[in-house]
Amino acid sequence: MLYGVLRGEVLEIPSRIILWAFILFLFLFPLVNKNTYVLRILNITAIFAIYACSWDLLGGFVGQINLGQALFLGVGAYLAALLNLHLSLPFWITVPISGIGAVIVGLIACAPTLRLRGFYLALVTLTFPIILTGLVNTFPDLTGGELGLYGIDSISDSENFKFYLIHLIMVCSIYIMYKFSDPESKFVRVGVVLCGIREDEIAARVSGISTTKYKLGIFAMSGFFSGIAGALYAHLVNAAGPSNLELLFSILPILWTVFGGIGTIYGPVAGVYILYPLLQFIRNYSVGEKYHGVMLAAILIVVLLFMPEGITVWIRDKIEIRCPRCKIVNAISRRLCRSCRAQLHLEANELRHEI
Repeated sequence: MLYGVLRGEVLEIPSRIILWAFILFLFLFPLVNKNTYVLRILNITAIFAIYACSWDLLGGFVGQINLGQALFLGVGAYLAALLNLHLSLPFWITVPISGIGAVIVGLIACAPTLRLRGFYLALVTLTFPIILTGLVNTFPDLTGGELGLYGIDSISDSENFKFYLIHLIMVCSIYIMYKFSDPESKFVRVGVVLCGIREDEIAARVSGISTTKYKLGIFAMSGFFSGIAGALYAHLVNAAGPSNLELLFSILPILWTVFGGIGTIYGPVAGVYILYPLLQFIRNYSVGEKYHGVMLAAILIVVLLFMPEGITVWIRDKIEIRCPRCKIVNAISRRLCRSCRAQLHLEANELRHEI
């Protein structure tokens, strides 16, 4: 029975094969590679994957273009640092508390933006990290001021345990965000509403949907996972400082999401795992250290020109096809649908007749 489920729900769908191969690769990697530098890069990549997906929840599914996502990351990092340094709390307590703290901040920050969209929303959210940076510099005895906070306890002395724990948290977090936002989910019917708000908020409001409630909820959820990412990052690098609130940390998740595929959740994961390790590898060379920004821009321009919906969507369209009758996903190589046995590759006239 297990093999039947595996064959019908995984092996028949190319994207799921790629997903499980990727997860298997991650969890086998520390067994074949003991280089602590590479493991550290992958740990940071996993944390940034959570962070990028949290932005996609807000920007990709609700259309709320947030240029101040670093606010949540910074709140999570600083809360984890303060709780650990002043109260000696371990990471398994500081991480969830930091996520909850970021939720509270997200709800407060969301209040003045509920009626804003587009350019105006982006401008308002851009000020959030600047305000927090000002507060950090105002209370240097507590926050460390411009120098930040150092000496935060590490997650573990074992590199392998640290790797597996961070990636387990990453997989669980992304799975929750994916199921929460999936328009086709049979259990959580929030994704359809979020997409409706993104496409036409006025129409969604007229149809009886409380857009304010959903916006508050998605801001809170985005803040929660960004806060978790910030706390993990602080415990990994053993520091938290104003650099976590820089504009770059608000722009990077947008770049990763656009590169991978906005409004997909799995797109930002692919964007982070392709771009971040690649740029770190390039920066090991003198030319790459000087021109890594130019190289990143060139990569993004190529993707936007030839794959405007993102690299994962482009690849998915090349390897999968949706049945015109039952809408089930099939491998592009199949002639008949695996569910209803309908013809998959129809000519234009046949397709018009089928519809």
